[in-house]
Amino acid sequence: MENMQAVNSFVAAYLKKKGFKEAEQLLEDLQNKESAPIDFHNDPDLAKFIHHFSQSEDDVAQYQDGYSKLRSWTYSSLDLYKHELLRVLYPVFIHSFMDLVAKGHLQEARTFFNAFHEDHELMHSRDLQKLEGVLSQSHLEEMEFARSLRQNKVNIKICQYSYDLLLQYLHKTQSTAMLGVINEHINFQVTSVEPGSISDDTEVVTLIGSCQDAASLINQKEIHWGLLEDSLEERLEKEGGLLSDSEKTEAENKEGDVDDSKKRSVEGGKQGASTKKLKKDKAVNATAKSARPEAKPTPAAPRVKPELTLPVMSTEVEQSILEDLRNRVQLSSVALPSVSFYTFLNTHNGLNCSSISQDGSLVAGGFSDSSLKVWDMAKLGQQAGSSTLQGENDSTSSEHVAGPNGVKRSYTLFQGHSGPVYSATFSPLGDFILSSSADTTIRLWSTKLNANLVCYKGHNYPVWDVQFSPVGHYFASSSHDRTARIWSMDRIQPLRIMAGHLSDVDCVQWHANCNYIATGSSDRTVRLWDVQSGECVRIFIGHRSMILSLAMSPDGRYMASGDEDGTIMMWDLSSGRCVTPLMGHTSCVWSLAFSCEGTLLASGSADCTVKLWDVTTSTKAPKNEDKSGNPNRLRSLKTLATKSSPVYSLRFSRRNLLFAAGVLSKNV
Repeated sequence: MENMQAVNSFVAAYLKKKGFKEAEQLLEDLQNKESAPIDFHNDPDLAKFIHHFSQSEDDVAQYQDGYSKLRSWTYSSLDLYKHELLRVLYPVFIHSFMDLVAKGHLQEARTFFNAFHEDHELMHSRDLQKLEGVLSQSHLEEMEFARSLRQNKVNIKICQYSYDLLLQYLHKTQSTAMLGVINEHINFQVTSVEPGSISDDTEVVTLIGSCQDAASLINQKEIHWGLLEDSLEERLEKEGGLLSDSEKTEAENKEGDVDDSKKRSVEGGKQGASTKKLKKDKAVNATAKSARPEAKPTPAAPRVKPELTLPVMSTEVEQSILEDLRNRVQLSSVALPSVSFYTFLNTHNGLNCSSISQDGSLVAGGFSDSSLKVWDMAKLGQQAGSSTLQGENDSTSSEHVAGPNGVKRSYTLFQGHSGPVYSATFSPLGDFILSSSADTTIRLWSTKLNANLVCYKGHNYPVWDVQFSPVGHYFASSSHDRTARIWSMDRIQPLRIMAGHLSDVDCVQWHANCNYIATGSSDRTVRLWDVQSGECVRIFIGHRSMILSLAMSPDGRYMASGDEDGTIMMWDLSSGRCVTPLMGHTSCVWSLAFSCEGTLLASGSADCTVKLWDVTTSTKAPKNEDKSGNPNRLRSLKTLATKSSPVYSLRFSRRNLLFAAGVLSKNV
């Protein structure tokens, strides 16, 4: 009888502690009526309830012990299933940590985090840095990243057998804490295929919930990814103006001998070597093209009408562009481009960005001292006989502006910003250059007048990137204020404001038809926006770190994005899905560029390399055709390593010469 009274008082204390007033009152009424005593020995449900209550006081040990055992079991699993089961550990780890914080066990949560976070440092270092700042229950609500994780489920693709193994383990060990975390925060997409066949799927681990639902809804919108009607390329095709390889080689060789200044290219400094290399590449191109089997004709991109009023192009400029298009070198996996690399010296870690004009004749650098410097390659080549750029303390003579102590500079100095310059971009013709800065402004400069023409104000925080449209006149910017904006040169206020990203908008890129812009953000998503309506028409989810670079294919169908971890993803704009990931870089991908016919993709990284990727082999073949367990993977054709220069920018000229720029770094 005493035991029963102890049980009753124990249950009453629990009900009072949890605030179950009605249940507490009911228990008290039963006791007052002197009803039959509660026999918990013969009531399995009550015994289970009391057992659970006694265990609830030991939540911390359950999380610590449960995760430790799950981790050991996963690492000791068969290799065939281990890589699938390991995907479960990270979401279980972060949600166990946040559950401990939410229940007020702050010190225990910190101990749990420190004990196991090293397992996930390689793949999720940025996420762990953010979670390390969660020090109280209020942080879970205030921190956007933590709130997003707790409000959405993680979707994990897993084969049937791996799923059965996991469930069997959880039930056998009675890991209620781990089972609760998995049930509440993970959604398993069980497939009947072999484990190896989904190992390279980019959507194997994704976040689902309100964010994913919104993305799926947006990605159903119709977009027109084709090229503009009556473009110069289309006109040239109709006229039959494309030269054969032999005619093209002949014309280019003749051009190299006749009029060197007209090209305004960097080869002024290295004329002998560059010309030989260029001729050699063209010869290889011609030979390879005749040797390789006839490729299937690629369907032409559809034509669309422009949504923006396009600027009128002068006849002289039109003829110059058409000449470049006629003499374009056709690149492929067996005919790689010639590369001209510009190296900045003596920058004293002050260079933030670089930009190269369309023909490679001008190179700009944005610096931390708020200056913008532009080098004319033809003049630099004549004076120094080298394509090396002196960033600061440069005493090379120049016909331009006089520097300190009367020494002439080898560059044109543009001053006007009051903060570090983070981005610069040349207009398609090279007569203007835009720069963006930490002072929240964008400035338009004339390379002919060497003067500042306009200061555009609109952003409230530093402007990370600015890009001219393919036709000039219009430009887009992205900022720390989480917005992207579209501007025209003749208006000081933005034409459109694109808002929707959850964090900094780090990079921006125009679509080939100028009807869309793409933005990459620290929220690890890429968005595509309609310039006419300002609406988001695509959300691309798949990156695991902030997006630093974007590139659009010349036909407008595909987009490439590079992130901080060194991963590049190729996206199909129509479906909004990832076509294939590109793995190879070991550090941030700062620049991406498609060749003019879209067969190659060049990527420049902080790992001091330029990589060339074969686009056609990945985008033409369906996933189910490759049974090697490595579906739809882009083929890396070549890695070009610099001595010690992280690659800041890349650009293909209209004739398919690849220009690259970087800074000599002693820290690499």
